[in-house]
Amino acid sequence: MLWSVEKEQGHKYKDVDSIINHKEINAALESTKKASQDPVAIKAILEAAKERSFLTNYTPGKSEYVQGLTVEECATLLNIDANNADLMDMVYDTAFAIKNRIYGNRIVLFAPLYIANYCVNSCTYCAFRAGNKGLQRTALSDDDIREEVGALERQGHRRLLVLTGEHPKYTFDQFLHALHVINSVKTDPCGNIRRVNVEIPTLSVSDMRRLKATDCVGTFTLFQETYHRPTFAKMHVSGPKSDFNHRLLTQDRAFRGGIDDVGIGTLFGLYDYKYEVLAMLQHSNHLEAEYGAGPHTISVPRLRPADGSDLSIRPPYEVDDANFKKLVAIIRIAVPYTGMILSTRESPQMRDELLQVGMSQMSAGSRTDVGAYHRDDNEATEKHLGDLSGQFSLMDHRTASEVVKDLMAKGYVPSWCTACYRKGRTGEHFMKIAKAGNIHNFCHPNSLLTLQEYLNDYGDEEAKKIGEQLIAKEAAEGLSDSAKRMLSRKMAKVNAGEHDVYI
Repeated sequence: MLWSVEKEQGHKYKDVDSIINHKEINAALESTKKASQDPVAIKAILEAAKERSFLTNYTPGKSEYVQGLTVEECATLLNIDANNADLMDMVYDTAFAIKNRIYGNRIVLFAPLYIANYCVNSCTYCAFRAGNKGLQRTALSDDDIREEVGALERQGHRRLLVLTGEHPKYTFDQFLHALHVINSVKTDPCGNIRRVNVEIPTLSVSDMRRLKATDCVGTFTLFQETYHRPTFAKMHVSGPKSDFNHRLLTQDRAFRGGIDDVGIGTLFGLYDYKYEVLAMLQHSNHLEAEYGAGPHTISVPRLRPADGSDLSIRPPYEVDDANFKKLVAIIRIAVPYTGMILSTRESPQMRDELLQVGMSQMSAGSRTDVGAYHRDDNEATEKHLGDLSGQFSLMDHRTASEVVKDLMAKGYVPSWCTACYRKGRTGEHFMKIAKAGNIHNFCHPNSLLTLQEYLNDYGDEEAKKIGEQLIAKEAAEGLSDSAKRMLSRKMAKVNAGEHDVYI
């Protein structure tokens, strides 16, 4: 079966123009320009956002007021001059406080795994686009997948984001088979993938059900790329992806197909970042209102050079570092419960800065070319640094081990936790816990358990020294008494050699 592009019959969806309200976005940006220069107005917005950053009486889909920011409040913050240090410090401090209040200092780690780069779409910014005749097309065989996953497991990875292009040469049935192959791979000492998220083409409700039925998938992620309809048409010249409306309703179809963890995102650089952030907020609000659960994750990739794409080298709406940091902080304030994903499109220095303003998940040791992980390490590194053989160029070339050690040295807790997904704490259930501020007593102990397991199995002496000091400190702080007791019992099991221990 090919990738499904048929439109479902009998499913009623909201009109897309009521989901992404172009007039509301432009009106909000225009009307808040004056308020964005007023420190009193900015302080009031931030204090209110911090106060309502979680609801102790949260009922999915029935909140009487917005959690995070309204569209108008968000527009006000977006209109702040990114070089106004006094106002921006207030924004950054609020974003950091909200992230820590809900997610603490945990940083979830994962790796992307590209299965195939065949594609029929003509996205002007992407190396995989149909018109790029210079790209060598390939798809992983079952043996290739086993080699790739094995290489990632030996780095300590437990979570993957699996991606593919859209083409009849690599079908949805083949992708479903690949998921089972991925989950079958086991390596010494106890390597196994515990959560597979996917970023794949749009699917029908019936195919969402088939994806759900594999029992392999956590989050279904799909980027709108740009929410600005005229820009979307210009950037997506042909192919199934050129259908703006069908793409926008993909997350709706995921919910209706039984997948209740969804991810959204925008490719910053295609259109005005202020518009895109407000549109993502509208999209989040729509999902929350319709299904009782907003996006599980929001991704914020910036356009980077891609093979054969002049547009990717000269983005039409390039976002500089100052405004990028600003928009990341504002998204954290606007949608406080969501996991925010940071890719290796950003440099180590920029990633460090963004961790301080709200990021909660990041990729480590990434490759974006098909089959790269199981090549000889030296050859793969040279290739990775020297050309654009992947979907796009990367800015952070550290190994997974280096990322882990750098995070721990800065006081963050690297986490490979998958407990919420496996215990059924997803969708509305997860949001109810997260929005009430109670996720810390689940996620923090579990993150420490996964870190100790990583150190036991894959950590070198330097990592163990830093990590064990960090675990001792974190286990003694910020947890309820019952959580501390539970963590102590579970940690003893991990240090006795037991694996996959969680609350």
